[in-house]
Amino acid sequence: MKGGGIENPVFEPPSPDLGSQRQASPAGAGAGAPAGAGAEAEVEAEEGPCGWGRCAPKALQLCNNPEGYLAAYSLLAIFQGIVVNGLINISISTIEKRYELNSSLTGLISASYDIAFCILSLFVSFFGERGHKPRWLAFSAFMLGLGSLVFSLPHFGSGRYHYGAKLEDTCQIPGTSSANFTCSASTKSSLPNYLYVFILGQLLLGVGGTPLYTLGTAFIDDSVPKHKSSLYIGIGYAMSLLGPAIGYVLGGQLLNIYIDIQIPERQDTISAKIDQDDPRWLGAWWIAFLACFFAIWLLIIPFSCFPKHLPGTAKIQAQKISETHNDGSEVLVETKNIGKSFKDFPMALLILLKNPVLMSLIIASSSEALVATGFATFLPKLIENQFGKTSSFSATLGGLVLIPAAALGQIISGILVSKCKMDCKSIIKFMIGTCSVALLLNTVFLFAKCGNEPFAGVSETYNGTGMLYNLTAPCNANCGCLRSMYYPVCGRDEVQYFSPCFAGCASHLFNNVKKMYHNCSCIGKPKRENVSEDFLYEAVSGKCPTQCKFLPLFLTFFFFAVVFTFMAVTPTTVAILRCVPDKQRSFALGVQSVFLRLLGTIPGPILFGVAIDNSCTLWDINECKTKGACWVYDNERMAYLLMGISAACKIITIIFVVIAVCLYKPPPANAALSQKDSEMVSAIHT
Repeated sequence: MKGGGIENPVFEPPSPDLGSQRQASPAGAGAGAPAGAGAEAEVEAEEGPCGWGRCAPKALQLCNNPEGYLAAYSLLAIFQGIVVNGLINISISTIEKRYELNSSLTGLISASYDIAFCILSLFVSFFGERGHKPRWLAFSAFMLGLGSLVFSLPHFGSGRYHYGAKLEDTCQIPGTSSANFTCSASTKSSLPNYLYVFILGQLLLGVGGTPLYTLGTAFIDDSVPKHKSSLYIGIGYAMSLLGPAIGYVLGGQLLNIYIDIQIPERQDTISAKIDQDDPRWLGAWWIAFLACFFAIWLLIIPFSCFPKHLPGTAKIQAQKISETHNDGSEVLVETKNIGKSFKDFPMALLILLKNPVLMSLIIASSSEALVATGFATFLPKLIENQFGKTSSFSATLGGLVLIPAAALGQIISGILVSKCKMDCKSIIKFMIGTCSVALLLNTVFLFAKCGNEPFAGVSETYNGTGMLYNLTAPCNANCGCLRSMYYPVCGRDEVQYFSPCFAGCASHLFNNVKKMYHNCSCIGKPKRENVSEDFLYEAVSGKCPTQCKFLPLFLTFFFFAVVFTFMAVTPTTVAILRCVPDKQRSFALGVQSVFLRLLGTIPGPILFGVAIDNSCTLWDINECKTKGACWVYDNERMAYLLMGISAACKIITIIFVVIAVCLYKPPPANAALSQKDSEMVSAIHT
């Protein structure tokens, strides 16, 4: 491929001489031997040693192979996942509180990464195809590190955190000292202006992430034999899934450290210092971003020393058989040498958009991405509400299911495609099987769902007083309770209450495990007999234990559903690389990335969020009558809605994969050499 790119051969060469014939473009056939020999010689000349110019230490040559590149690629993918999909997600709630941002603004922060990715993906993949791909990844590491640094800067410009007065969670007798909560316009703060710094950091991270999954993946396919490509890509993708897991664990541990490291003396007389049980506690979210900044910039070194092509690339490319969809696009790309300048961009994009196999695979993968990102965002909320678990435990459980299952699915599919040496059509058929099994496993929502536990003021009244869907009753009317402070407690009557205040509890004490509340005027008699009279009016912090026992069954089915869903990810990437002209492989991944975000990862969480909100039965309404988050959901309605979205997307995926199989036309057989090809081979021999 002229201009430094790499080109897959159309025909399997029976001899080294015939292998050289694929390296000559049709446009240059008439020029004779120099065109064919020059193309391969150009690739061989770019298979330089690992180093910087004339500085090429022998020790570095041990890494100048696909395995060495895969190790560096995996490390960069891991750190990208740590920052973008781990640390930012777990820090969002802390950032909201610290910088006085609402959820719509933090949603804009989250979307900024995808916005930058969509804008740049086409251009980076188009120009980077013919460029020095490892150096593009060095640029990727530079931008990812810079984005991490910028994202942490608001902490250093916003000063020390002041957490204000103590919030009481028990029933306050009128006239006692407590914080005054009224609806009034607060003093204008400059903290929300840091929103633009966070957006800038995310945009830089998006710029850095663009070359990683377009040019970085294409470089792997360039450098290894066709039957090994799926294995290497599968390993790289699986390693990228470790990033979010590490990010959640690392970020979660750092949130146990006070945001300013040194905890100030508490501003009330209850105890000496603020602790993690206090709702005003904020953790040190910024430390991990600084650590990742230094670590990612270290990866600039290995990527900057790789040559344009790894040793042996020309030989590997000469042995590959083209599987481009036979619609004439490859001949058009070759004859007109499309891709050398920016004026070729519209034509190159049109060629890919008119490739029916490519577009069918892209729509199928976008549909799967919609479901994957939706569940990645809301699976903890689903577990928390369906099975009555705490938010932290649900997040941990969701991560333990999603990440290992996704990694396992990608590795298994990569091994199967590699060992079975599947061609493009076989790969697409394999995807139909995995998606069909995932669709069947999706029915877990039909029989592994749970009903709602009794909730005072929502599903039942306060011992016959008050009304449904009204948290206030005669027993707590004088307590001055806040609906914006959700601290569920479980009464001895096995009914859940919104907070100790709404349960009418006036005092509390601690035992070795949980916070216990006493003198609770709203809690009825215990349903169990033989309970001491001294404990009739008590509650314990946390939700009531659920009577639903379907959690193990749900997690088992959902685990395998995720495995089979992600078993289609690596084959999809490999099939996309196979069904397009050689010189457009990186560009095809760029086009896929744009559609994947516009049709999948961006609308996915939004669609799932709308469905979950549609199942809400109790909203947070503050003193200013502003509608906030949802506190209580209709579990059955939530399960049916999520299953409906997931099943619909998987059916769409299967339909478009079937369309891709039906429309795919393999190139002519090796023996069917055209007159022009025969003349080109003769010229090379001469």
